[in-house]
Amino acid sequence: MTTLYIDRRNASISVSRQTIEIRQNDRLAQRIPFNFIQRMVIIGNTHVETSALGALAAAGISVALLSGRQHRHRAMILGPLKNDGVRRLAQYRACASEQTSRDMARCLLARKLAAQQRLLHKALARRPDKRRALKKATGELATLRARLQAPSLPVATLRGLEGAAAAAYFAAWGLLLPPSLNFTGRKRRPPPDPVNAALSLGYTLLYGEAVSAIHAAGLDPALGYLHEPAWGRQSLAADLIEPLRPRHDALVWRLFAKRKLTAADFDQRDGGYWLGKKGRSVFFGHYEVMARPARRWLRLFLQSLVRKLLEQAAHD
Repeated sequence: MTTLYIDRRNASISVSRQTIEIRQNDRLAQRIPFNFIQRMVIIGNTHVETSALGALAAAGISVALLSGRQHRHRAMILGPLKNDGVRRLAQYRACASEQTSRDMARCLLARKLAAQQRLLHKALARRPDKRRALKKATGELATLRARLQAPSLPVATLRGLEGAAAAAYFAAWGLLLPPSLNFTGRKRRPPPDPVNAALSLGYTLLYGEAVSAIHAAGLDPALGYLHEPAWGRQSLAADLIEPLRPRHDALVWRLFAKRKLTAADFDQRDGGYWLGKKGRSVFFGHYEVMARPARRWLRLFLQSLVRKLLEQAAHD
């Protein structure tokens, strides 16, 4: 089971007998049976028959739609919920609890900071020339992790600690990259350099992975803990990808360090940088390798979360 990326101009998708049929300029280009596909990512303007979307959803194949020019997450096509409403009721009660929200936000943030520390520790062995900056950043992250241990910190304070951690982390992480890429910190909308463009694309894909996993677990992706509910945002999905971001950061570092991606693979338009077609074909293959353990983590974390929510609801 794998991900099917549709990144072609003038493509159309239909379904026949549990098989996806992809046509290019009205000519059949590829046929893929359902049992080889777990998810699809469609980029840009692709014609998809409504009957095909229904068949994919019924088969449990999620479909993520990304915009063609800026690769932003537009929508998800998901199948019907297979779990009863008891889980969501338990989730709603938990989200209304200030203590539960604090505990969940602290848990996710602690996991993220620990992952950031691990990545910078690994970088120490490979980049001794940046030892001073890397040691400084890991020390700052350790201090912030220690502050997380206070049980009564409000969620707003936790968000402030996350921002401080991100500033310290990216200041050191950016030094691992070739200076010619002009990375000066995490920025987006539009990404001002190739590194930010690669980071944003991976985070967007992880966000879609989290939405799909939350839906499969029978929970509401809009209700988060570290991220407040907001119009157009699946806040629980945004929460769950926080501990996974450093995995993608490590991938982006490797791709540029090994010159799998270079500045030449990016287009400069609309005031920012965007990964071109050739670069995307390289990126998606490496992303899939990184995403496999990330998907497993999402599934196991959500299973644990559901158990805790149901246990808490039973004792209320």
